[in-house]
Amino acid sequence: MGEYVSVQVTGGLATIQLNRPPMNVLNFQVQDELREAADQVTADPEVRAVVLYGGPKVFAAGADVKEMAAKSSEEMADVGKRLHAGYHAVSKIPKPVVAAVAGFALGAGLELALCADFRVCGQSSKLGVPEIQLGIIPGLGGTQRLPRLIGPARAKNLVFTGRFMDSDEALRIGLVDKVVPDPDVYDAARKLVTPFVAGPAQALRAAKQAIDEGLEADLDAGLEIERQQFAALFATEDQKLGMTSFIENGPGKATFVGR
Repeated sequence: MGEYVSVQVTGGLATIQLNRPPMNVLNFQVQDELREAADQVTADPEVRAVVLYGGPKVFAAGADVKEMAAKSSEEMADVGKRLHAGYHAVSKIPKPVVAAVAGFALGAGLELALCADFRVCGQSSKLGVPEIQLGIIPGLGGTQRLPRLIGPARAKNLVFTGRFMDSDEALRIGLVDKVVPDPDVYDAARKLVTPFVAGPAQALRAAKQAIDEGLEADLDAGLEIERQQFAALFATEDQKLGMTSFIENGPGKATFVGR
């Protein structure tokens, strides 16, 4: 679709792939194209799960520093709104999303991976948010999504130092969900989300929304979000199919249609 970001759909599974060699540096154009790709897979009813992929050598080695270096504070305030809109669109894809991380996922690259629901990385991957070494901080969710995922102290350690971590540490602290041999990253990511392709799409959407929005609210507000999503699912075809199948055939045998 775009010059640097493509979308391929096979059997209900979409792959959003970055292709800006050699390091998939995320310039403004790439980030705009990511928003367009996120909007595309969100709107496509045939897409039931998504893989974010940078290719077999590198996921994304950060934002384009040359593009930003001469910007003023006022200019970056305006640009930042546009860039945040792209990452927000990725994070709000109402379907299961996994980031397949090979090689480097640094700065804006790691922040992109944080927009996914799950992360699979290769054994030799290096991850980090090194913006502090440039005299700035992560600006696309690193100071917000990272502490929500791994806790504030660990996030502060990574943000304050700008250090890189290896795949073993990333797995140990919960930043990634699975580590596999480097050549297996994409296949492992697909395997992780493929079961959702045949799942109840509306229930998966509701579950993702309830969890994500609930994390931003207090417990009472989160429970109200859950209650509303739960009740709304009783208007779906999949709820009728799922409960009828359970009554007639037992658990785990329903065939869902995604409506």
